[in-house]
Amino acid sequence: MDLVFSTESLERKKRYAAWRDAICDVYVHVDVHAEDQSNYDGFIREVQFGSVALTDILLSRQQISRRASHLSKLDKDCYYVQLIQAGNINVLQDGETLATNAGVGALFCASEPYVLQCRNRIRSYYLELPRKEFASRFAKDRVPISTTMSTGQGLGRIATEFCTSLATQGASLDVSARARLGEELMDVLALAFDSAHQAEPLADQVVQRARLRSVKAWLEDHLDDPNLTLEAIAKANAISLRYLHSLFRLEGTSVSHWIWNRRLERSFDMLLKGNNESLSLTEIAYRVGFNSSSHFSTMFRRKFGIRPSDVRRKT
Repeated sequence: MDLVFSTESLERKKRYAAWRDAICDVYVHVDVHAEDQSNYDGFIREVQFGSVALTDILLSRQQISRRASHLSKLDKDCYYVQLIQAGNINVLQDGETLATNAGVGALFCASEPYVLQCRNRIRSYYLELPRKEFASRFAKDRVPISTTMSTGQGLGRIATEFCTSLATQGASLDVSARARLGEELMDVLALAFDSAHQAEPLADQVVQRARLRSVKAWLEDHLDDPNLTLEAIAKANAISLRYLHSLFRLEGTSVSHWIWNRRLERSFDMLLKGNNESLSLTEIAYRVGFNSSSHFSTMFRRKFGIRPSDVRRKT
């Protein structure tokens, strides 16, 4: 993640004022007040996933208020998702007080007044989600202004683990891959918040399918790695090897079979595209993750009933 701001190199007497200015620069127009302004520490790290911004933040004890006067500046039209790693924050919005901590995440709207009461030293992830795009993922009569979810179980835990994986590993991905993962993250978050307060919990299979979507999205960006292993896939997605196998059983297939199938489908698409005519069949095989051209040809004939060279002749 890119470091946007840190108090570490500043004189202690200048830290609070610098932090207060940084909050408005990075986020929205707000009022910031800390009781102990002489002892302030904070940082902001950020990475972008398409229209979704993910920040890792350290906060000292303070209160952050977004009032009606700030809304008139129309600087933001978004939701924030707050996933605390350490500390406690009260989110006040729409006449409710949402108590959040490492086990309870919160969603609140930047287009409505709110107050954040940071009751102690805080370490948290914040996600900035475009309001219309995120709201479209809910039924019209279920679009929230502010709400909470458990981050220790079910979909809330999956969403939090997904966010953590993106924060720790996402910056190394290319722009298009990060954009797709941002869309996937919004899907999982909407499902998690929408289901958090339903009388009937979602079936385990629905939870698993949400996780399967995120694993598939990760795999699509790593199909070209010939050394891709099941252990590496599980570790990168913060799940056990056993759970990885159980996810793909929902599809009636194995992880390995799904990967080889997608590699072959991708190679078929490359052979059909005229702009890949300069690539040899061996080069195409390597680009989709095969480390042997003969193995590629054998698997290709087995799946499609024709040789790779036959596809190229027909185009």
